[in-house]
Amino acid sequence: MLAAPEVDKELKETIRKMAPFHEWVIEELETDRDHIHLFLSAPPRYSPSKIVKLIKTWTEKKLFEKYPKKVKQYLWGERFWCRGFYASTVSDRTTKDEIKRYIREQKEHWKQIGLFNQ
Repeated sequence: MLAAPEVDKELKETIRKMAPFHEWVIEELETDRDHIHLFLSAPPRYSPSKIVKLIKTWTEKKLFEKYPKKVKQYLWGERFWCRGFYASTVSDRTTKDEIKRYIREQKEHWKQIGLFNQ
């Protein structure tokens, strides 16, 4: 989970609030210890890199404004997000339901390992 439960919740709410402004449909969203899993549909005018840039910009600004001390105590540097991202598409080999299930199960998977329950 990110810095604290309230930061985790705020991150998700910020992404959900910005989606309608860009005509995105969020299919599934879950946070992990140091990243998020997001499955969304977007108009073709948005490239994956543009979507990621918008999300990173909006969420970083919002979280630093609302929780400056909590966020900074978990950072190694001054940036909330790293530069990279991974994007994939639904195909004949992977269905929407499989992707949604994978995202929903990520947080549970890491809880079961035990190492991360500190």
